[in-house]
Formats: sequence, C-alpha cells, structure tokens
Amino acid sequence: MRNNVLIISSLLCVGVTINAQIKNPQTEAAMRLQARELVKQMTLEEKVGQMVYTSPAIERLGIPEYNWWNECLHGVARAGRATVFPQAIGMASMWDKNLMFRIADVISDEARAKHHHFISQGKRNIYQGLTFWTPNINIFRDPRWGRGMETYGEDPYLAGELAVPFIKGLQGNHPDYYKVIATAKHFVVHSGPEALRHSFDARVDDFDFRTTYTPHFKKAVQKAGVYSVMCAYNRFRGDPCCGNKFLENLLRNEWNFDGYIVSDCWAVKDFYNKGAHEVVKTKAEAAAMAVKAGTDLNCGDSYPALTDAVKQGLITEAELDVSVERLMLARLKLGMLSEKDPTPWCNIPLSIIDSEKHKNMAMEAAQKSMVLLKNNKKTLPLQNNIGRIAVIGPNANDVDVLLGNYHGYSDYYSTILDGIKKRNPNSEVVYAAGSRLADELPLFEVLPAEFLFTDNDLTTNGLNGEYFPNKTFSGEPVLKRTDKQINFKWWGTSPDNRLPVDSFSVRWTGVLVPPVSGKYYIGADGHRAYQLFINDSLITSLNNPHHNRTEYGSCYLEKGKKYNIRLDFVQNNSEQAFIKMLWDVPCRDLLAEAVELAKTSDVVILAAGLSPLLEGEEMKVKVKGFKEGDRENIELPDAQKQLIDAISKTGKPVVLVLLNGSAIAFPAEAKKVDAIVEAWYPGQAGGAAVASVLWGDYNPAGRLPVTFYKSVNDLPAFDDYNMKGRTYRYFEGKPQYGFGYGLSYTSFKYSNLKLSTTKLDKTGIEVKFDITNTGQRDGDEVCQLYLQQKGSKTVSLQGFERVNIAAGKTKTISMKLSPEQIEDMTGEPIDKISQPEFRIIIGGANPRTKSQKLKSTIFVK
Repeated sequence: MRNNVLIISSLLCVGVTINAQIKNPQTEAAMRLQARELVKQMTLEEKVGQMVYTSPAIERLGIPEYNWWNECLHGVARAGRATVFPQAIGMASMWDKNLMFRIADVISDEARAKHHHFISQGKRNIYQGLTFWTPNINIFRDPRWGRGMETYGEDPYLAGELAVPFIKGLQGNHPDYYKVIATAKHFVVHSGPEALRHSFDARVDDFDFRTTYTPHFKKAVQKAGVYSVMCAYNRFRGDPCCGNKFLENLLRNEWNFDGYIVSDCWAVKDFYNKGAHEVVKTKAEAAAMAVKAGTDLNCGDSYPALTDAVKQGLITEAELDVSVERLMLARLKLGMLSEKDPTPWCNIPLSIIDSEKHKNMAMEAAQKSMVLLKNNKKTLPLQNNIGRIAVIGPNANDVDVLLGNYHGYSDYYSTILDGIKKRNPNSEVVYAAGSRLADELPLFEVLPAEFLFTDNDLTTNGLNGEYFPNKTFSGEPVLKRTDKQINFKWWGTSPDNRLPVDSFSVRWTGVLVPPVSGKYYIGADGHRAYQLFINDSLITSLNNPHHNRTEYGSCYLEKGKKYNIRLDFVQNNSEQAFIKMLWDVPCRDLLAEAVELAKTSDVVILAAGLSPLLEGEEMKVKVKGFKEGDRENIELPDAQKQLIDAISKTGKPVVLVLLNGSAIAFPAEAKKVDAIVEAWYPGQAGGAAVASVLWGDYNPAGRLPVTFYKSVNDLPAFDDYNMKGRTYRYFEGKPQYGFGYGLSYTSFKYSNLKLSTTKLDKTGIEVKFDITNTGQRDGDEVCQLYLQQKGSKTVSLQGFERVNIAAGKTKTISMKLSPEQIEDMTGEPIDKISQPEFRIIIGGANPRTKSQKLKSTIFVK
C-alpha cells in the first residue's frame, strides 16, 4: 500500500500538467488515478472525440490517435498474415477448453507482434490495435441464422465454458496489464434475422432470459474478467440494447462488470434512423440515450453529437467523464500511453506469425473439430494405396470454405483436394466440381491466360499491366509488363520497389476472346478496391476497407469475338492486398464430368455443404433458400442434392465431407452415402485435417455443438425468441443428429460413478467416474454430464471434458457441480429452488441418444 501512496502522491504533485506518457509501469490503482487526471484536462470536444471508435490524438496530453475496431474471431482478422484456426462453430466442436486457451494465446501473441510492428511504422489504422471485438457468444438458437457460425453453439453452458478460456488466453494473466482486450458480444438476446436486426424487438420471458440468453455472458464477466462488452443492434423489451438501462444494470450492478461497453457499428444510428428503431428523433438524443445507458464507446458517427447534447441539457459533461475515464483506463492497461511499452509482451517478434508452431496448432484444432456423423460398415478409415480417388464437389477445391468469416490470411492453405493429394502420393487423385454450390451461384476460376491477349493481333497471351505509385492512376506508370493471369497477392510488399507498399494502383487492359457463346459470369476477388469493365461498361466493383469479397456481373459473350477488358485495382492501406480476375464459363456439364470420374475411381470423397458466400452477416445473396445472410430452409441446395444422388448411383463407396457454418437437414442424402464427416469451416489446415481423419492418421472425436434437425418444419418461427421447441433442451422431436453427438474409430465404456455427497450445498459436489477405451485404437472421448430436474423433460449440459485414452486403458474423470450451475439452469435462487431433486446423467453424448449412460440422483439443500 505504501508504494501505491507514493505513486499517487507523485501524480498529484504534477497536477493538471500531467502528461499521458509515463516512464514506468504502474499499478492499476495508479492507472485509475491517471485516467481521471487525463480526463480533467480534456475539453468537452476532446472528450467526445475519445468516445468515437476513431479516436483522434490529443497531442498536448501525449495521447496518440487510436482505432478501437479490431477482430480476431478465429485468428487475427483483416490485418494481413495470420494463423487461421477453424471458424468459431468448429472450435466449439472440439469441446476442448485447454485448446481454446492455447488458440487464444497464439492469437494474442500474433496480435501483439502485429500491433508493435504497425506502431513502429507509424500506423494506427483500423485492425491495427489491441482492442478486439471477440468472442461472439450469442446462442445459436436457430440454424437459419447466418452468423451462427461465429458462435460456440446452442447451449449456454458450453458457450460459457469455451468463452472463459478463450477470453483468458486473449487478455493474459498479468495483474495490472492486458495482453489484448476481449469483447463479449452481442449483448444480449441477439441471433437474427439479419434482415430485421436494425428494427427488431426481441422479447422473451424471464425464464428464457436467465437460463438461455445470459448465463454465458455472466460467466464471461465474472469468471473470465472480460473487459469489454458490445451491445447488440436489436431492441430488447422495447429499448435498443445500446440504450437499455436494464441491461446496463444487469452488467454493472448485478454482475459487477468493471470494463467499458462499445456499440455495435452504427447501432446508435438505428435509434433515430428512418425505418430502424426510431425511438428518438435526433442524433443528439440518440447519443445521450446510449451514454446514459452505459455505452461508453461508439462504433459509428453518432457520438460527435454529444457536444450538442450537452449544450441542449440532454446529458451532463460529468456523465461523459465516466465513459472517457473507462476508455483511458483501458488504454493505460494495454500499455498504450507509456513512453515505453511497460507490458511483458512488447518484444514478441513478427516471426511468430503463422509460424510452423502456429501452423501445427491450426492443424490440431482442425482435426479436433471434425465430427464423424456416419460410418456405415466401417467405411472409414480408408485403406492406404487406393488406386484412384475421385475428389468431387463444389467445396472440394475452394479456399473460402476453409476460412468462414472474420478471418485473417495465411501463407498456407490446404483445400480438401490439396490435403487428399498430399496424403496419398502413390494414388491417382482426380477432381471434378460436379455442381455449383447452388444453381444461381457461379463456380468461379481464375480467368485463364489462353483467353486473354494484350491487343487485337491476338499474338501475346495475357494483359497489359500498368503500375502507378499512387492510388489514383495518376502520372506515368513506373512499371509496365505483360501479366499472363490476374492472380496476385502483395501482403506487406508491393509489385516493385518503386511502388509504396500501402499506396499504389494497377490497370490491366487487353482483349478477351471467349471459347463458347453464352451467359458468362465475370468478376473479381480482392482487397481493397477494384473495378472491372468490358467494352468500357462497368461489370462490377468493390471498395471495402474491411475485407475482400467476390463481386461479379453477367453478360452474354459470343465465341471467338474480341472484347476489350479492363481491371483497375487500388491498394489503399490494406495489409492483405490481393486481386484475382474470375469467370464462370457457360455450357459445362459439371454433373456428367463428375459421374464419369466417379465411375472409374475406387472411392469418392464428396465435399459439399454451404459457404461464407451464402451464409453470414447481412449479405446480399440472390440464391433460392437464402436471404441477407440467413437461410429460409436448412436443406442442401438442389444442385448438391442432385450431385449426391447421381454419385451414389455409381455404386462406388462415397464419403461425404460437409463444410458449413450451420446445421443442415439432409436425411435423404445421408442414407445414400457410406460415411459422413462434418468439417465446418476448418481453417487453413482444413484439407490436411480432413485427409488425416479419412485415412485414420487421426481418430475423430469432435461433438456437435448444435442440433441437426430433419427439416425446417421442426423449427418455430425464426423471429420467435422463446425457447420452446428449440435446441436439444426443448425440442421434443427426433433430430437427424443430436447435440453432443459424434462417433469414433474406437469405443468407450463408462463405469464406477461416485459422488462426494448427494446433498448439494455451497461447497458443491465432486463427481468421479471411469472411462475405459475398449477398442483397438487410441482416441479422445468427450465425456458429458447432464442434469435433469425431477418432473421435467429437459436435460441440461453441466459438465464436459475431452480426454485422450490409450487403447485398453482406463482414466478416472473428476467434475464439479456448483450451486451457481443449478441457479443458471433453473433461473431460481438456490435457497428458493422449487424442486430440489436432480438426476445426474453421464455419457459420451446427450441423454436422448442411444449411448451408454451412468446415472445418479442429487438433492439441493
């Protein structure tokens, strides 16, 4: 205490001339005082500026500019090179708390290395900071929600138990400083529809609110110490989440949350925007409402109106001070306002980014995320040295389906085709797409050089490339050359040392000669900006500061005719500058090509499913069954159904590999194939991981974090947030595959259940049991503990552990049940529980599946 007093006294002696930059590390108490002193010196306008995500510098106080927007859902995202782990729903399928921590630790290492590198170059742009808007822990209550892939599944206990180690891995364990700051989002009761999120009012009863929508957020606050929370777009019981005092009271007063709250991007604008919530009339009213409800930081452009709001008497400057102090403290706790970074993470080198060690962890995570759904007649694992392997399907050779959304960019990607080829060097591996993802969605490939020419003479293949040392194609190009194909990436580099890494433009011109007549889809994929013209008509364009996206248009082209083609590309401060010119040629019989390959092969690996081109966040998707990122039905697209049917009729063994971010209903298709592996969006090592599972190099043990229903007709209305009829807890029908389900190449036996006591009091109950690997292979088992209150049909996950057990060996597992779990499960205080008797059920899947179970009974005292 004496040292703290001395530090505080020293700061007080400095008085109002205190500068934000300090020379030595501090205790948290001293940092709190310094944050307060900093705010005292700010003008009203300066305070307001610090409450916007693009916070300007205050040079007289030594506060540099800062952009609070950063993403790291499953790897550092949108900031150039990074290790790309499986999408969040895939990480949830691992059911592995230890690996969740290690993944997050790697992510925060890479984030620190990147941040210090950016700062050394004078960069303080979006996606270059240390405040990360991750994890998304909303409940995936309905498989139609496009953003469900970003979550940890449908169960609040599973979501909370996985979020805690992930948050801890991000934020570090220093007593005073944060490695990075994690953000639990989106608070709260938020899970689609995407088309309605700016105007929708989510209404649920207190039981569902307390037992489904909030337990995992409480755990993130109280057990993980998350330092930031993002409020959601939608309203909750009438008020927008970012202007909802009930929610702030829950966070700060009931749960003792001590960090800052940030709005989802442009969510405050929805308070007054026409067609959105429209709960107030002006920007000033909206900004004041949000701050009064505890939203400290605005991602958007509404908070500059706080200056007017103070002048109008809508809010006091003292109320702003509270928020600005929280934000200054956050930056101090990250070591950002010191003369020299005082944290233990300031010297992490760039060389760790996507290093061999991190690549290996991406492989481990991908393997552990794989869920074996079907293995008829032990089709898997496949034998070595198969003569001819057909790899078929629209997802077989596609990088997008490895990545999901909110992703980074690796130097190494293994598609399903790549992984199988590398695993089987002595086999003939042949490939055909077989179908498009959906009939309305093009099947793109990089436009081949053989159809591109530098001029009308058609003597030289390729396009004329002109490279300019600016973003505006101004002046003379410093480089002219012929580029055979447009398929480039410049991550942290430029095409020529005369071109600035962060600021150049390229114009490609030439002639396109189509091989057949018909309707072509022509487009590009890249970052950050591009425009594509044919005969001087704009076909498509993109200018997106956040992420790449494939954009395209269609046009009728005649065989052999010459068409002028031009592609303009601009690099504008992107850490992942790249560009591809794409097309989809008409008149190909994709299905017939695939069937012929299957007929002449010994086994077929069929990669199907969905894609982040179809499902995601508020997307423009013009495909049957999809709407603005969500799904209107949960089946496979028709084109893929037809493909599976045709390939199955060849009589060859068929292994279906699904790549998707949400549950699919495919009971008819499942019967037509011999084995099924759910691979999700598995990250950069996805193909290698799939191959290792298919050939038995790795014994799969992933478990489903969501229910796979048989039909969309099994579901309540999408916009009904009541939990009746939803998820494994309240769905009374028979699913296609249940929550917690997953097969293995070995078998396990449970025995010897022991409880420390049958009376649950504040000390809890220790539950012990044995698991024996009764098979011939070593393998992981995910043991699951469920509780069922007497008189209720509902079972609730309340414990799990992933454990590796050698063949023939036995391990004893210990789990702990606490009074808080009963409260979260029942929504009742432990001392007022209405029915004190509970049944414990333990096994390798949820109790409604046909799996071996151990059972016992406990009573709440």
